[in-house]
Amino acid sequence: MKGEAKVRIEEEAIIAMLMMRAKALGEKNAAEVLSYEAEDSVEFSLAPPLVSTGKNEAGLQAWFDTWEGPIGGEVRDAKLTVGGDVAFWSGLLRMTGTKTDGTEVDLWFRQTLGLVKQDGHWIVAHQHASVPFAMDGSGRALLDLEP
Repeated sequence: MKGEAKVRIEEEAIIAMLMMRAKALGEKNAAEVLSYEAEDSVEFSLAPPLVSTGKNEAGLQAWFDTWEGPIGGEVRDAKLTVGGDVAFWSGLLRMTGTKTDGTEVDLWFRQTLGLVKQDGHWIVAHQHASVPFAMDGSGRALLDLEP
């Protein structure tokens, strides 16, 4: 039972961190978002390039600046697995909002986060976001799928 209690405490700490990070994302606060990431984090995002490493506050803020108002979100089918000082989280995320050019965004995508515990705090060390693509040879991203 002692081990289960420790895992539950770690799960609660991770969920609290992820909630604060999500709030910062919605509020477009690049510095705060990055405060929850490792210095040497690795990201496979929806946008190019294929891989990004480290923290890029200017780049994240530039992307935030393409949004009018807050960025909305929703999570479904979240799963968290904790083992020692590493954990991973996966789920389906919905991103909503309006871009500065007036485009309305309502997109579901998949995300997996790799987390590590450093100096007693959980942080994101790896993130991977993706959408399925048509398997008909067109290579077309399927942006209209919903859970």
